[in-house]
Amino acid sequence: MQIRTVYRGPNLKRHGSANAWLVAILLILTVLLFFKMMDGLPGPLLNPDAQSRPVTARGDLAEDEQATIALFKAASGSVVHINTAGLRRDRVSLNVMEIPQGSGSGFVWDHDGHVVTNYHVIQGAEVARVILEDDDNPYTARLVGAAPDKDLAVLKIDVPKSKLSPIPIGKSSDLQVGQKVFAIGNPFSLDQTLTTGVISGLGREIMSVTQRPIQDVIQTDAAINPGNSGGPLLDSAGLLIGVNTAIYSPSGAYAGIGFAVPVDTVNVIVPQLIRSGKIDRPGLGVALWSDTHVQRLMERNSLPRAGALVRDVARGSAAEKAGIRPTQERDGRILIGDLIIAIDGTPINEQRDLFRSLEGHQVGESVTVTVQRAEEQIDLQATLQALPSG
Repeated sequence: MQIRTVYRGPNLKRHGSANAWLVAILLILTVLLFFKMMDGLPGPLLNPDAQSRPVTARGDLAEDEQATIALFKAASGSVVHINTAGLRRDRVSLNVMEIPQGSGSGFVWDHDGHVVTNYHVIQGAEVARVILEDDDNPYTARLVGAAPDKDLAVLKIDVPKSKLSPIPIGKSSDLQVGQKVFAIGNPFSLDQTLTTGVISGLGREIMSVTQRPIQDVIQTDAAINPGNSGGPLLDSAGLLIGVNTAIYSPSGAYAGIGFAVPVDTVNVIVPQLIRSGKIDRPGLGVALWSDTHVQRLMERNSLPRAGALVRDVARGSAAEKAGIRPTQERDGRILIGDLIIAIDGTPINEQRDLFRSLEGHQVGESVTVTVQRAEEQIDLQATLQALPSG
C-alpha cells in the first residue's frame, strides 16, 4: 500500500481564533492602562469655586507713552474722515443716487471751515462729506480749489467755529532723518488711527497724478495704508510737518515706505487755493515730446544729446516771445524743434528736469533757456508766465 501525503495549507480557522484573542488582550491592556493614567490625575477637571485672579498694579505709563497719548488727544480733534461718492440716475425711477467711491483723511486748516486733503482723495468725486471727531454728522463739503501737480486740495464745510480745531503748523526745512513722526488718519475707514515711526529719508521725489514730480517729499516708516491719504504727519511736538500722500508697495499694501508732501509746500499752496482756487504755476507755454520719442530720435542720430524736445509753442506765450521754435512739418519733412538742454545753467536731460527747474522760480521771473538747435547751442531769455492750474 502506498501512503499519499496531501498538503492542505494552514489551518485558517485556528489562526483566526488566535488573532482574535490577541486583539482582545491588547484592547484590555489598553483600557487598563488608560484607567491607571486617569487614576493618576490630580482631582476633578472642574472647580466650581474658580475666581478671577487679582490684577497686578502696573504703575505709571512710561514718559514716551504719556507723550504719545497726549499728542494724539491734542491732534485728533483736527483730523477728519472724508467719504466721496459719484452720482448716478436710476434708469427706472429717474432718481439720482449716490454711489460710494472712496474714503480718505484730511485736517482742519482754519476756523473758516477749510479742510486740506490730497487731490487724489476727491479726484473724480461729485460728492464729498467730512466727518469731524466726536461728531457722527457728515457735513457736505464744497471744493475750494485743487493743485493736482502737488496732490493737494482744499474743501470747505459750514460748521460752527466752536466745532473746528485747526491743526498747528510746523516746518519741514529743518527736519532730520531719525526724528519721530506720528501719522493720524482713517486707514480702511477705521476712524482716528495713530501710527508711529521715524523719518526714513528726506528730499525724495514722487510723481503726482499729473505725472509731474513732487519734490522734497518726506519718507517715513510710519504705517500708511489706503485711507490714510490726506491725513497729517506730525512731529513729536504735535506740529504738522507733512501730508501723507502715497506708499511704495509692489502689493498695494503697507510695505514700510510712506511719503508725505512737506508742510513748507503745503503752507504755500493752500493759501493760494483759498485765495483764488488755483495756484500760479510758472512755465514757458510749450508742449513737449515724450522722453521716449526723444530717445528714439537720439538712437537715429538726429539729436546730439538728451533734453526736453519742444513739440509746440502756444501763441503769445513766454516761449514764443523768447524765440523758442516748435517742431514743424514742411513739404512733407519734419523739422525738429528746439531741444531745451538747460535752464539758468542747470542741465535738462528729460521732461521732469524741466518741471523741477521751473518750480524753483516765480511767475514774471526771467530765466535763461539754453536750447540745442541743429548743431548750435543758443541762449534765449524768457519771462515765465502763469500756466493753467492742473
